[in-house]
Amino acid sequence: MKNNKLVMIMLILLVAIALVGAVAVVMVLNHNGQDKNAEPTIDEVLEASVDIPEITTNLADDAFIRISFKIQTDSKEAKEELEKRNFQVNNIIILELSELTSDTIKGKEGQMQLEEKLKTGINEVMQDGEVEKVYITQFLLQ
Repeated sequence: MKNNKLVMIMLILLVAIALVGAVAVVMVLNHNGQDKNAEPTIDEVLEASVDIPEITTNLADDAFIRISFKIQTDSKEAKEELEKRNFQVNNIIILELSELTSDTIKGKEGQMQLEEKLKTGINEVMQDGEVEKVYITQFLLQ
């Protein structure tokens, strides 16, 4: 009888320890997942963003544009890489703009498409991170 009680107590303790361990693992995994999905604060966004100074260039229809951007990356390392790749970013921007006409870039839809094309183009040259968002900060079409 004593052996049966001892085995039952040991089995109950073993199950209790396993349950506590499982709960701890689930809580740790959920906590880590929430941090990654949380939106960054504005300070974090600014720390990982690069300003692209005003660029003046011709469009495909002989109009010209003055435009500047703020590019948000996913980390400080990506920001540092993007700053070093400034000449490549300017090249990508100028090439994309040279394909557009004033009619295609005038409205909200055209500007959003430009932001997305630039994001894709810049991400192709990035190695240590990626661009999350491109913002047009100044826009003058003539």
